[in-house]
Amino acid sequence: MKYVMLICDPAERADLSEQEEKRVYDEIYAHIEKWEKRGRYVPGGHELQGPSTARTIRTDGSGGTVVTDGPYTEIKELVGGFMVIEADSIDEALETASEWPGLRFGAAVEIRPIVVHG
Repeated sequence: MKYVMLICDPAERADLSEQEEKRVYDEIYAHIEKWEKRGRYVPGGHELQGPSTARTIRTDGSGGTVVTDGPYTEIKELVGGFMVIEADSIDEALETASEWPGLRFGAAVEIRPIVVHG
């Protein structure tokens, strides 16, 4: 079964030095490599650009649409990226996600099964 792993970073990220940020990314790449070798991560995951690049579309109530800049609501966490996990159970998906390096810096990880139609 496939699951999506939504990586939710704190809206107010910690200010890391360039060296600390490199270390965090090195840990993330090592984590991804570990779980790719075990067949858990499948192609399709990506880091997302910051919320200032987002656009939100909603209906305007009269059949048209309105586009606004940024995320659609004020939130404490922002989706910073996602991974696709292949696992036999939610417990296996949680095992993979529980090792996400960003958890140490206040990130949250949401796991959801992917709906397969047909």
